[in-house]
Amino acid sequence: MIKQSLIMLLFLGLFTACQSEAPKTTATDEAEKTAQTAEATEEKTEATPIKRYALGDAVADFKLKNVDGKMVSMADYPEAKGFVVIFTCNHCPFSIAYEDRIIALDKKYKELGYPVIAINPNDPEVNADDSYPKMQERAKEKGFSFPYLFDEAQNVFPLFGATKTPHCFLLNKEGDALKLVYKGAFDDSKEVEEVSKTFLADALEALLKNEAPSPNSTLAFGCSIKTNDESKIAE
Repeated sequence: MIKQSLIMLLFLGLFTACQSEAPKTTATDEAEKTAQTAEATEEKTEATPIKRYALGDAVADFKLKNVDGKMVSMADYPEAKGFVVIFTCNHCPFSIAYEDRIIALDKKYKELGYPVIAINPNDPEVNADDSYPKMQERAKEKGFSFPYLFDEAQNVFPLFGATKTPHCFLLNKEGDALKLVYKGAFDDSKEVEEVSKTFLADALEALLKNEAPSPNSTLAFGCSIKTNDESKIAE
């Protein structure tokens, strides 16, 4: 009898334990879990640092929309010895001041194997004057002799480390690679009558003599590139 009573008590104890409620999740616990999830998500989505081209680096090709609606890349110029890539725009007074000089440089040096490719890096949401339709109007008005491309996603200018408009980059073909050999200013003055040093033209002349440009880097001056993502701008 005693044995049966002990068995019954043991059974009741097990039954009571099974019926016990699981610990309740408190608001504090939920808040901690939410914070941990947010931190993990932030770590995963943190932007990868942009690797910008340094002098001597091989430059990857790009494909951007020209003002004529066609997609243009450097591969479209198989006979080119290199390229003059200039980041410019519609509204900047510095860019406007250099338009005629860029046209003249393109007409001279594309015949010698170094055509100009102009790229608008600006976000039209920041400045509506740099929209694609405005680009088309400006190119037609000025009679650009070179492609004028739109870096709509703003993926190209950060790779070059462009920070100003205009900002010039000279590429030279070495084997199958296009190497960055000069970067910086077009010349030393916004006012054409005050120019004393023609940095970009001098760099091109050096390449035509199979010499390295000197200087190969100067400080670009002009308007800041317009973007809502400051991580794209080189420090």
